[in-house]
Amino acid sequence: MNQERKIDQLIKSMSLRQKIGQMFVCGFWGTEISEELRQFISTHQIGGVIYFARNVKTTEQVGRLSRDLQQAAAASGTLPLWISIDQEGGMVARITEGVALMPGNMALAAAGSADWVYESARVSGEELRSLGINLNFAPVLDVNNNPLNPVIGVRSYGESPEAVAEYGTHAFRGLQDAGVAATAKHFPGHGDTAVDSHLDLPTITHDRQRMDEVELVPFKKAFAEGIDAVMSAHIYFPALEPSKLPVTLSHAVLTGLLREELGYDGVVMTDCMEMKAIAEHYGTVKAAVMAVEAGADTVLISQTPQLQVEAMEALEQSRIAESRIDASVRRLLALKAKRGLLGSPAELETLRPELDGQVVEDSHGLQDELAQNGIQAAPGLRDKLPGSEAHMDLARRISEASITLVQARDSILPLKRQRTLVISVAAAALTIADEAIARTESLGSALAALGIDVSDRQVPLAEVAEQAGRLMEEAGGGEVRQIVVGTYNAQFDPAQIKLVQDLLALGKPVVVAALRNPYDLMCFPEASALVAAYESRPLALVSTAKAIAGAIPFKGRLPVSLGVSYPAGWGLQTET
Repeated sequence: MNQERKIDQLIKSMSLRQKIGQMFVCGFWGTEISEELRQFISTHQIGGVIYFARNVKTTEQVGRLSRDLQQAAAASGTLPLWISIDQEGGMVARITEGVALMPGNMALAAAGSADWVYESARVSGEELRSLGINLNFAPVLDVNNNPLNPVIGVRSYGESPEAVAEYGTHAFRGLQDAGVAATAKHFPGHGDTAVDSHLDLPTITHDRQRMDEVELVPFKKAFAEGIDAVMSAHIYFPALEPSKLPVTLSHAVLTGLLREELGYDGVVMTDCMEMKAIAEHYGTVKAAVMAVEAGADTVLISQTPQLQVEAMEALEQSRIAESRIDASVRRLLALKAKRGLLGSPAELETLRPELDGQVVEDSHGLQDELAQNGIQAAPGLRDKLPGSEAHMDLARRISEASITLVQARDSILPLKRQRTLVISVAAAALTIADEAIARTESLGSALAALGIDVSDRQVPLAEVAEQAGRLMEEAGGGEVRQIVVGTYNAQFDPAQIKLVQDLLALGKPVVVAALRNPYDLMCFPEASALVAAYESRPLALVSTAKAIAGAIPFKGRLPVSLGVSYPAGWGLQTET
């Protein structure tokens, strides 16, 4: 009996409620499985869960949580769960400690190696899988061609559709080769918005020809190359949808364009249905039904148990044909089987109609499993553990190669061994996608570690205006001979722009390093040096410090254009 027939038999054995449960991925609160969560999994037979930073303390804890969730599902007769996460790398990651947190997409593109994109994704996939995580909401395939985009930015590989397509394909292959389901997002493209869909409903007015030439290019390649899943964008495209409906709720887009025209037969997932683009315009519960009617296979509700339950009940009571539900469940179970959640084809045959048959428990945290059995990891296995030396070395090499020198004059670089005021704006969660961002390193401390005589001043984003006077007084003092400023999305923050411009007016050499959004650098053409770092994670700060101190060469090239002076592909190359 082939696998398709086995899955069909399994679907026939399921109640409508069980099928609907498989179509939901639900968020929850806490770092351990509660009795309420056990009961929720048992009662609603959900298809999966999603981890956020609120669910993460340590890698060991995440491994235990994944194991406990899968055991709870098995004990209640529920099929193995998707355990999903947004682990894009760079500034959007839920697990940041104890793993080799890889540079984000724009930094990867600046480093310029498709092989590195593949390897970074494969390593991330191996680490996720060892922690019981089997579905990653990555890679981002949005083409970021709008400098004012508040939510994508450095999450994109850049402004070239062809480059995004090439890098994105390598990324999803890396994840899937590691046994983790990959998700292309945000279809059909979130790169040219000036509104965050977490906060409101964006509209993109490009015609279909433009979309075929830009936004759809990476998605078409990913579909042709076999990506497991795609996530819909909560964006309205008038050229694709006659009614004012976001893509997530549009039958014309999810079924007409995605399924019928583009021929995609993988899993279609919604972005979170509690985002304001959906919740405030349509209501989460009503929109969940509309999304399935439009063609979605999985509904993601990340926050509120009551809305999760009400959405499942609404779908059960809707007029949607059960055959339509079956089609989604068939795709979902086929992907679960493909990614090992239902075991081998032989083990899949042992699944009993009651859904309480044998499942493969590959969800144990690898480190926990070794420790519980008193086993010390052998050298070869140790290299596959989260945060292993080999994985960290890969992240370091990519990060160092990504740092981009956009402008250099006045012989300021490498920095001289003299009194240096380093002002860096601390990273902050600017969108819901960011969540909380912990800061354990500063640009100033990284420079001090390299022997630069540093006065280190790290400023919270919300206090830039308040502290500007004190900072200017110190910068104007005779002891300070050169200044390094690390900005954080300054182009959206008039207080940062004014501070840097006032520092430039002092007439001292100033290096401006964009510690997230490279478009910041367009605001400061008078600076002695302009450097793009693409992110404020500790590794990127260390790499930036090494480059401007002359410990490593600048190798990166811009993945986006900074006005006409510095087109995509620009980057001054140096030698140590």
